[in-house]
Amino acid sequence: MSTTMNRSEAKAFLAAARVAILSVPEAGRGPLATPVWYRVEGDGNLAVIVPRDSAKGRLIVVGTRLSLCVQKDTPSYQYVSVEGPVVGTDPADWADDLIPMAKRYLGEADGQTYADGMREVFAAGGRMLVQLRPERWLTADYTKR
Repeated sequence: MSTTMNRSEAKAFLAAARVAILSVPEAGRGPLATPVWYRVEGDGNLAVIVPRDSAKGRLIVVGTRLSLCVQKDTPSYQYVSVEGPVVGTDPADWADDLIPMAKRYLGEADGQTYADGMREVFAAGGRMLVQLRPERWLTADYTKR
């Protein structure tokens, strides 16, 4: 029996608030892999917020191919890994981007508290919204065994 998820199952899996690992190519080294929060956009793209002046922020430009892996790390294991090009690196907006994402991961009250603490960083343009268009999908759902 196949443990592969179909596209609908994979999208449903990504809809849950799980921490992802974002992998960014880095010349002369292995990929830079870091945990990130993400969201699924209406057009199917995945979006993450990164510090503009971080190592990953400096490496990511439109056209860069990224990988993003999301997993459930308790039995029965599941994962979705996508790879594709960056299609946007716009300044992240505090109200439109951070608040909903923080509330998705931390809940209503704690998410707002976290976002409030980041308001000045966003106002100074310190974060960018990276949009990844998934082109290659790898999945596994061991509940299907």
